[in-house]
Amino acid sequence: MSARFTTVPLNFGGLPRDQCRWENSRVVFLPVPYDLTSTYLAGSRRGPLAILEASTHMELYDEELDQETYRVGFHTLDPLEAVAAGPEEMIGLVEEYTRRVLSGKKFPVLLGGEHSITLGPARALKKKYPRISFLQLDAHADLRESYEGTSFSHACIGRRLAEIGPLVQVGIRSLTRQESLYLQKREVKTLFWHRLAETPNWEEEVLRSLSPEVYVTIDLDVLDPAIMPATGTPEPGGLNWGMLTHLLGRVARSKKVVGFDVVELTPIPGLIAPDFLAAKLIYRFLGEIFAPVLRQGKKSFAAKEK
Repeated sequence: MSARFTTVPLNFGGLPRDQCRWENSRVVFLPVPYDLTSTYLAGSRRGPLAILEASTHMELYDEELDQETYRVGFHTLDPLEAVAAGPEEMIGLVEEYTRRVLSGKKFPVLLGGEHSITLGPARALKKKYPRISFLQLDAHADLRESYEGTSFSHACIGRRLAEIGPLVQVGIRSLTRQESLYLQKREVKTLFWHRLAETPNWEEEVLRSLSPEVYVTIDLDVLDPAIMPATGTPEPGGLNWGMLTHLLGRVARSKKVVGFDVVELTPIPGLIAPDFLAAKLIYRFLGEIFAPVLRQGKKSFAAKEK
């Protein structure tokens, strides 16, 4: 008696292998399981795998957007092997990893890993989009010049991004006195969490501060730890699901998002809700970004039917 075995491919969305080839995909996922500079609770190196696994259990129809976003084509690369030589070398590898994706005219989505890896795609995209700006969604300002002997720590990523292009930060609720002084002297737009409730038009303020081409970096600790406890450095307060997805939707509709990352997921054994939230957040943001393409596809299909 012959047996037939069915396997679930470990790619974003759990798509059949014939539906997620490089050549017919517009979106490419880059898993980067790296957390060498983590300073409180390590473990974000397990984040990419947890996101990919959770994504295989998502319904691929988005009821809010009324579309199947995966139809733009998703391809998932093999995880980038971590190096122990130091964060600067790792960031260089991530930059090259991203550059290869961009050379294929694909849309890059990085799955972290710790926040230091964001500098890799930022540098690669700066070369393609000289006027790029950065939207950092985060609980921490990450504006240190250096931390624990390196200027490429996860605690320095905001500072490194501000050196490349305009930086807008949202959800910040943790920083040092030195970082506060830096903000008083530099043109970094920081929307602190405690002031969002006092600023009814804070989303417009974000949009006005961004250039037409934007890279978005999402540190999951921007969310309230009540719904996102699986981070290495949680902070009380934070955005909820509706606030975050609404902002991302507005950014996608008003700007050209040229790539994004989701970082700092530190999976908690036995608690899968944060993993699924991260996967769903990625899918929703991609849905907002590619909604015009998918709507055009629907119109074309409808016209052929007539």
